[in-house]
Amino acid sequence: MLALFCAAPSVAFCSTGDATHSALPPLWMALPFVALLLMIATGPLFYPKFWEHHYKKVSIALGAAVSLWYAFAMERGAQMLLHTLEEYLSFIALISSLFVVAGGILVTIGLRGSPLVNGALLFFGAILANVVGTTGASMLLIRPYLRINEGRLRPFHIVFFIFIVSNIGGGLTPIGDPPLFLGFLRGVPFFWVIGHFWLYWLVAVVALCMILMALDARFAAKADASEVAREASRWIELKGKRNFLWLALLIGSVFLDPAVIEGFPSLQERIHLPFGIRELIMAAVAVAAYKTSDKEALKGNEFNFEPIREVAFLFIGIFATMIPALQLIGAYARDHAAGFSVTKFYWFTGFLSGVLDNAPTYLNFLAGALGKFGLDPNSTGDVLKFAAGMPSPVAGDASSTLYLLAISAASVFFGAMTYIGNAPNFMVKNIAEQTGAEVPGFVEYVYRYSIPVLLPLFGVLWYFMFNR
Repeated sequence: MLALFCAAPSVAFCSTGDATHSALPPLWMALPFVALLLMIATGPLFYPKFWEHHYKKVSIALGAAVSLWYAFAMERGAQMLLHTLEEYLSFIALISSLFVVAGGILVTIGLRGSPLVNGALLFFGAILANVVGTTGASMLLIRPYLRINEGRLRPFHIVFFIFIVSNIGGGLTPIGDPPLFLGFLRGVPFFWVIGHFWLYWLVAVVALCMILMALDARFAAKADASEVAREASRWIELKGKRNFLWLALLIGSVFLDPAVIEGFPSLQERIHLPFGIRELIMAAVAVAAYKTSDKEALKGNEFNFEPIREVAFLFIGIFATMIPALQLIGAYARDHAAGFSVTKFYWFTGFLSGVLDNAPTYLNFLAGALGKFGLDPNSTGDVLKFAAGMPSPVAGDASSTLYLLAISAASVFFGAMTYIGNAPNFMVKNIAEQTGAEVPGFVEYVYRYSIPVLLPLFGVLWYFMFNR
């Protein structure tokens, strides 16, 4: 989950076909993004002291290098930078406000962590993610999840929380994950994904919950026998209930967009600000929620701003450095869409969503698929036709419905492949580390968990959804 509100069709790397090859950056301009990605992966492992003290400077310096190139050496570069700033401010406004509001809600679960309790909690979190977004669900549940498993936490507990609650759970509604919201803004009906994808979502979530429970049961016998028993009088107790009103206001503000509400004012168009009324509301809600939050709830959650501070600094570099990568990928998707099968759309969208912003990745491949069917990605009517189902112009090829399903599923699911695949991943990692939990590093997360667990699961889903 990165850029939630990339809806302006005039920007090359977020739009569909207005960028020309002459406007493309050289391939080497993608190197700052690769460098930042490698440092995020290796810094905490090989040079932790340097990384801890200087990751902000590294992120800003690499982002600034790309920004200067676009400002002075790229055609329409200033316009792209402005759009990226708009994306970043929308992104940080949403996740910051959700982080603050959720931080003022103390959830106490009167049960001890066990395979069954953990599996049930993460399944509930997956459902909740479709109502309050993956960021909201992650911030509401990660602290109680850590508390009920105190003394028995293992790295896989954190990883499977990220898999299920922070990513795959939000795959049923436009509220759940940004790519689906972008599809909704472009014309995909609100309930299209849940209508076409609920069974595969259920299979993925249940499968991951069962794997978690099996691992948990295997290691449960080794848990510390001196763990403190739960003494809560209820299964679930809540403090800071007033923050649910702020949460409802935040979720409602997501839809304050001219693409959703016809005639809704746009500050970007009227007075050329890099943010809109929606972002102002989110910022105001964050301040008001923090000022009015239950102090005991904040204290019980050990609330501090470090997780969101880390995300803010790292992702400002990620947003800037991936501009050339997204442009190059977008051009490739448009040029090769005619020869892309639904399988290629699924795997290309998925792998790139794991290391890039999954929202523009979704838009670029959606544009390519629409172009393959002879449709205009900027036309709501054409997107509706595409979602409703059209036969492919290539004999024996899949219908447009399967192409949209492949792009939607891959952009959401593969965000779990790395810590940078979705913003909540980093926040969950940081919160867990602050409690002293053992959290796998970037590389360990990928080779020990996402590759052996997620890739086979995604392969099975691909076979039954598309290949068969």
